[in-house]
Amino acid sequence: MSIRVIDGLPIFSTSNEIHSMNNHVKAYGMIHLAVIIFGFTAILGALIGLPSLSLVWWRVLIAGLGLTFFTKGIRFLRFIPFKQLIRFSIIGSLIAIHWVAFFASVKIAGASVCLVCMATTCVFVSVIEPVILKKPFNKLNFSIALLIIPGMVMVVESLEVSRYPGILLGLFSAFLAGVFASLNKKYIDEINVWQLSWIEMCSAWLTLSIVAIFYYLITGPFSWWPSHTDWIYLLILGIVCTTLAHVLSLSALKHVSAFALNLVLNLEPVYGIILAALLLHENKKLSGSFYVGATLIMISVLMYPFIQKRFAHVI
Repeated sequence: MSIRVIDGLPIFSTSNEIHSMNNHVKAYGMIHLAVIIFGFTAILGALIGLPSLSLVWWRVLIAGLGLTFFTKGIRFLRFIPFKQLIRFSIIGSLIAIHWVAFFASVKIAGASVCLVCMATTCVFVSVIEPVILKKPFNKLNFSIALLIIPGMVMVVESLEVSRYPGILLGLFSAFLAGVFASLNKKYIDEINVWQLSWIEMCSAWLTLSIVAIFYYLITGPFSWWPSHTDWIYLLILGIVCTTLAHVLSLSALKHVSAFALNLVLNLEPVYGIILAALLLHENKKLSGSFYVGATLIMISVLMYPFIQKRFAHVI
């Protein structure tokens, strides 16, 4: 037992409470590290010359191969119940579609615009998580999430119509992120995070392989093989920005809610937009209104912990 002093009064904490607090601190540390890594994802997507389907196919293949090293082979599959295997494979398929939509948004609307769209993920999670986890609807979470909408409106109005399909793809990607984050939260305690990541990456690869076959039969040949430069970017994307970041976020999900996870992940646009300005010079292509809207979104995200602490007992 330990003693903390709050408002001049001694507060006693048990070892279990301290352990829980430490887990939360570590979890948020892992999320923020994952956010910094994720910040490079859109940049790499813009630099890689492959179309989004090919890009994600290579990304999940590299990630799956990398995860095989950490899972020490695939013998663990013998101990995974078939029902769980199917469940996590479906989640992996959702992740695959999410990433294809994400990189398609980057290609059409630009890295900065796509990242701002992804900041709406917590709006979707605030509605999706209570349904999937079968828990009471959190009015506070939803109210905070709605604060993002005015900023999103300013972002959309600042862009030319040709970028609107990219915005829609970005929002669809954000919706799918909310779905699979909530599903992962529901089932995360059933399996080791490395094994879960392996199943999801490999099922994503199988899903995209099937999609690619049908796409080829319908449209004909399309760009598939990476250039020498693309290989470098793909290896960074697959190993660091996918394998490492995905496992960090899943590990954190054991100790925080899907909403809290995605709220911190919404800081990704901050890093991504800065990187896009420095590396891709996108700041020269976007108006001041875009950055005002993006700033409003970021402020809404950063206000969450303070609003929750102040009004959680009221709403």
